[in-house]
Parts: sequence; C-alpha cells; structure tokens
Amino acid sequence: MNIPSTDADLAEIARLPREELVSRLAAAFPQAARGQANARGAAPIRGGRAAALARLAAIDPLAYARTRNHVDGAVTGLSAWIRHGVLSLAEVRDHALAAVSRPQDAEKLISELGWRDYWRQVHAALGDRIGADIEPPAALPRPAAIDRMPEDVLGACTGMACIDAFVRRLHDTGWLHNHERMWLASWLVHVRGVHWRAGADWFLEHLLDGDPASNHLSWQWVAGTFSAKPYIFNRENLETFTSGVFCRRCAVFGSCDVEGEYQQLTTRLFRDDVAEPRREPLRIRPARPWRPGQAGRAGQRPLVWLTLDSVVATSPAAAAHPDAPRLFVVDPAWLADERPTLKRLVFLFECLAEVPGVEIRVGAPGEIVPARAAALGCDGVAVAETPCPRVRRAAEAIAVAMPVSVHDWPPFCDRSGVRDLGRFSRYWQQVARSALGPGPA
Repeated sequence: MNIPSTDADLAEIARLPREELVSRLAAAFPQAARGQANARGAAPIRGGRAAALARLAAIDPLAYARTRNHVDGAVTGLSAWIRHGVLSLAEVRDHALAAVSRPQDAEKLISELGWRDYWRQVHAALGDRIGADIEPPAALPRPAAIDRMPEDVLGACTGMACIDAFVRRLHDTGWLHNHERMWLASWLVHVRGVHWRAGADWFLEHLLDGDPASNHLSWQWVAGTFSAKPYIFNRENLETFTSGVFCRRCAVFGSCDVEGEYQQLTTRLFRDDVAEPRREPLRIRPARPWRPGQAGRAGQRPLVWLTLDSVVATSPAAAAHPDAPRLFVVDPAWLADERPTLKRLVFLFECLAEVPGVEIRVGAPGEIVPARAAALGCDGVAVAETPCPRVRRAAEAIAVAMPVSVHDWPPFCDRSGVRDLGRFSRYWQQVARSALGPGPA
C-alpha cells in the first residue's frame, strides 16, 4: 500500500483550500481515489465544527418527528459530525430540548440518538464480534448468500429506478437517508442474496458517517441476525415515503422485486421447507468502563491522541488538556480494513483542520503515539472514550510504556441500571427518562 512516510506531518494538507485538499489527499492516499469516478472528489457535506454548529442550529425537532420517514423530510443531517465526535450526543440532545417548549416534543429525535448510543454500547461489549452474526438468522433466506457486491449494483444499472438512485447518491454524496439505507440493505440481502457483511463493508467505504457500530449492527438488524425478524419493504412503503418519484418512471414498475403484500414477500423471500434455527433469548452484558493498563491519570502534560471518534478540539480529552499537543494518526490498518473513499478522507481532514496545533501522521498508533509523546516531552497520553477495538488494543500497548487516561463524553443517559443490551427496546426502556433530560452544564 502506498502511504505517506511516518515522518511527515500532514497537518499542512488539512488546512489547504478544498480543491487543493482533494488533490493532495488523492496523491497521498491513491487507494482512496480508486473506484467509481463520482466517489473520488469531495462530498457536499463539509467537515469541521463550524459546519456542524450551523447545521445543528437549523434542526427542528417537531418537523423531524412529523416528517423524518420521508426522504425529503426534515432530518437533522448531523450523523457525519456525530460519528467523528465533532458533536456529542448530549450536545445534540440538549440543543433539541432547548428548541422545544416541552421535552416530549423532542422525544422522537432523542430516541433516534438513542439508537446510536445503543450501537456504541453493543460495540464496546462485543468488539470485533459485531463483524459476524450475533445470533442465528430470524428467518432463513431463499437465495444462497454471496460474499461480494454485484457489478450491476456498483454500476447503478440494476434497472430498478429506486435502487440505482440510492447507489448513485451514496457514491456522489457519501450520505443516504435512513430509509434509503434500510431499503437498499433489505433488497441486497433478501432479494439479491448478498451477505450482510459484504453490503456493510461497501457502505463503510462510502458513508461519511460510517462507523462499524451503527453501520454493521444496522445491517445485522435488517438481515435478522441481530433482531427479532428480518426487515423487508414493499413498493407501497417505498412510494409512500418517496412520493412515488422513483416508481412512476421505473422500467419494471408493476413487476419489480418488491411487489406485493408483506406476507407474499415473506413467502417469496424466506424458506419454509426447513425448520428455523433455534434462537435462545439474546443477552449481551454491558462492558465495564474502559481504562487501559493500570494507570488512571496521564500526568501533568499528556499528549492528546485524537481518534476517528474525536477529531475536534472540544473532545473530552482535548478539552481536559487545552494546552497539550494534539495528534491524529492515520492507521494503515484502518485504511486496509475500511477502504475509505477520498470523500471520507476529505471530510476527516476538514475536521482536523479546525483543531489548533494538531499533528497528523501515518502509521501504527501503538508505535507513533508513544514516540511522538516522548519527542514532545509528554508524560502520558489522553484519549476520548471509544468503543473501537483497534484503538483500544493500541492504547493497551501504549499503557505498558506510559500512563493512558480515558476521558468520557458528556453523559447522554444514565446507564448505571442497564444489565442487558440484547435488544434496543429493553435498553431504551431503562435509559429513556434520563436521556430526555438535559445534561449538566
């Protein structure tokens, strides 16, 4: 893999105007500029705290509750900044509550934030195991699963107007409405027989808000390997929430793969000639608070290590040590595993450009972080809490040589009574009341 030298500080690239930034990143990370031509440039969504706050100021919790299921509804569009820690869940929740006269008016928006919090807790508990079926499929699919994305899908030439439009939008913008994600995932898994992991990995390459927790666990929810039943949709559902814009001009209207009532689709898509796998009630024990090594404090002058979950000066680690050096490490293992597109890298670097004094280097964090800490005269490392197993393993290795302190995000909800993460409904029942109240000032 052709990547920049570990001796190079890429912070200068991050501060370039957007057109130059795209060009320099394409040269520095040529693997990110591969593939579909429309996935090679910059996304319409800009990275950084300033853009995030402008978008946050525009959200309308009441309009969101009324229209969020429609592809042209008043969704927040905040997910890419939330994924990177530029906005915290608690910050968005508090803003939503401040925008309404009664807490219940923001309940729908806050409950959707709750899903992202839930996925993070599951990821922290299961680690890399979210990459495999969490439980046996709720229904056995008829198509034999294939482990790669079909070429006609990648080329947006399936003949289904809706599917092709969703694929083009994913490649063009790095973002999809949640319903579009669910429809696309359901069609790929249940109609085309694509294994959910192949689809999830494809999404993760392109989505600006892609993180393994929300992405892979959502695909498992659709597939029925982390849900009580698989998710399917029909043309009526699609037309309702798209105002029929795709169906009225579709070449296969009236004879497409999602025609019929739900029971008809269930019979068509899932096997009934063999017994379903036995499924025990799913129980997932929450993880203990993450604290690498034995040390609890990072000393008087730590190096603040920014990760993919915290590329902002207001991250809890950076906020706790405002005068400390900041470092972000582009991990070649991440580049190889997630294969982020150029759009994702541009968004990431735009976020980092707003972090004063940040260094950006390429290499294995377990080696780069302690080496830079020593070179800068730091006596430890401070990092924001993250469920990412790759970061956690690197932090454990660093903690052998120097103290690593973990700084928690502002609380979104009170999880002290949670004993099981097996289903979101059970989780939300236990934390909803605390999530609907504003956090501490």
